[in-house]
Amino acid sequence: MSELPTITHVSDKCTVGELAPPTSSRSVTDTVNGSHRFVIQGYSLAKGMGVGKHIASDTFTVGGHQWAIYFYPDGKNPEDNSTYVSVFIALASEGTDVRALFELTLVDQSGKGKHKVHSHFDRSLESGPYTLKYRGSMWGYKRFFRRALLETSDYLKDDCLKINCTVGVVRSTIDCSSLHTIQVPDPDIGAHFGMLLENMEASDIVFNVAGEKFHAHKLVLAARSPAFRTEFLYEQDGNEQEIVVNDMEPEVFKAMLHFIYRDALVEEELEATSTTSSTPFISETMTAKLLSAADRYDLTRLRRLCESHLCKDISINSVAQILALADRYQAAELKSVCLSFAAENLAGTRNLYLHHVPLFAEISCF
Repeated sequence: MSELPTITHVSDKCTVGELAPPTSSRSVTDTVNGSHRFVIQGYSLAKGMGVGKHIASDTFTVGGHQWAIYFYPDGKNPEDNSTYVSVFIALASEGTDVRALFELTLVDQSGKGKHKVHSHFDRSLESGPYTLKYRGSMWGYKRFFRRALLETSDYLKDDCLKINCTVGVVRSTIDCSSLHTIQVPDPDIGAHFGMLLENMEASDIVFNVAGEKFHAHKLVLAARSPAFRTEFLYEQDGNEQEIVVNDMEPEVFKAMLHFIYRDALVEEELEATSTTSSTPFISETMTAKLLSAADRYDLTRLRRLCESHLCKDISINSVAQILALADRYQAAELKSVCLSFAAENLAGTRNLYLHHVPLFAEISCF
C-alpha cells in the first residue's frame, strides 16, 4: 500500500521584515594647505651657474608629501638664453598622481605690498588641480620674471630675494553620519591635578620661596620634572619636608607649579607682563623668568612655551636681549629664530652688535 503524499500549505500572505534604519555618507574633497618661505641670499653670486641649474630650498611637508622650491638664476629653458629666471615647485618625496594647487609669490621688499603672485587658489581651473605623476615632477614657470627687470626692481634688496610658496594637496574623504552619537568630555586630568594642588590634599613637601610657602606632592613633581625626580628619588633625605628655593620670586614659582600640575600657563598674566611699560628689560618679564625656571628644573614643554611667547616680541630693539636669554637658558629654537631675524635685518641690528659681539658672531655661520 503506497503512502499518501505530504501536502504543504503555503500562505498567500508575505511577511514583510523590519526596515533597517537609514544610513548616509558623503564624499568631501578639500585641500591640506601649507606654506614655506625661501630666502635667496647672494643672488648676484648665484648668477652664471648655468642654464638648467637650480638652487633648492629645504624640503617641507604638506599633505603627507615633501616639497621643495627650485630657483634657476640663469633660467631653465636653454632657448631663453638666460633672459628669464625660472621658479618651480617640485614633489620631493615618493608619490604617484599627487593632485595639488600651488601659489608662488615673489615678495616686494619695498613695503608697498606689490608682490608678484601666481596662484591656483580662489579661482576656477578648467582642468582642475595640477597632477604630479612621480617624485621629481614640477610645476612652475620657465619665464617667471625677466632677469634684467628683476635686478632693478623692489623684489631684489641687499642682494636678496624672498619667495613664498603655498601648496594645497587635494584629498577626498568619506564622512559617514550616524543616527546616534556619544559625546566624549574634554580631557580633565589637568583640572583634577590642579584641585589637588589648590586643596593641598596629601601634600608631602613644602617649598619656602622668599618666605612664602607652597605645598606640593613629590610624586607629581618627580613625574613632570627630571630635576625633581633626581632630587626626590635619588638624592634627597627622605625625612626632609621643607625645601628652601633661592633666586626665584614667589609668583614665578607659583606659575611654574601651576604649569606642572595643569600643563598650562596663565596666558593673561604672561601677556600683561610682556607688554607693560614698567618692565623695559625682557629679562624682567614673567615669561623670561619662567624660561629660567624651566631651564633650572628641566621642564622641556614649559621652555618651549616660553620660547614661543618671547618669539612674538622679537624686534630690532629686543632681538639682542632675547638672543642673550636664549643662549643663557639653552633655548635652541628661540636662539635660531633670533639669529635668522638678525641676519635678515643686519642693517638694523648693526648698532647692537658692539654690545653683543660673542652672540652676533654666530650670525656669520648660521
